Amino acid sequence: MSEQSAKPYLVRAICEWCADNGLTPYLAVKVNADTRVPQSFVKNGEIVLNISHSATRKLTVDNDWIRFTARFNGASQEVVVPMATVAGIFAKETGYGFAFTVTGDPIATLAGGGPGETVTEAPGTKSKARPSHLQIIK
Repeated sequence: MSEQSAKPYLVRAICEWCADNGLTPYLAVKVNADTRVPQSFVKNGEIVLNISHSATRKLTVDNDWIRFTARFNGASQEVVVPMATVAGIFAKETGYGFAFTVTGDPIATLAGGGPGETVTEAPGTKSKARPSHLQIIK
């Protein structure tokens, strides 16, 4: 039996932690053919999405997909993100969160997980993981 990825659990945990602390959870995604996002907001094959309860409707984070409806330039659109394409989740205000390595074809790793995941820690703590490529966007 293969070990299940911790990524969906960490994504849900950061979302809940952000909600409990009045912070805004942002999701960094590597876009591929199975990722349904507004293409006009994709830059360098990546998109950063606000997934707070106030910015989304019907947010569902399961073990394989993140789905919700959100407004982009005033138009409501359905967003579907494979969990394998999630590059990170973090609080907008503090930058605290987790970064994940998305390697190769993200769809091929949908059922996998585990080894390609890295965790970034809060500032001031020591970690041997490489620094995150994520930025706080205001």
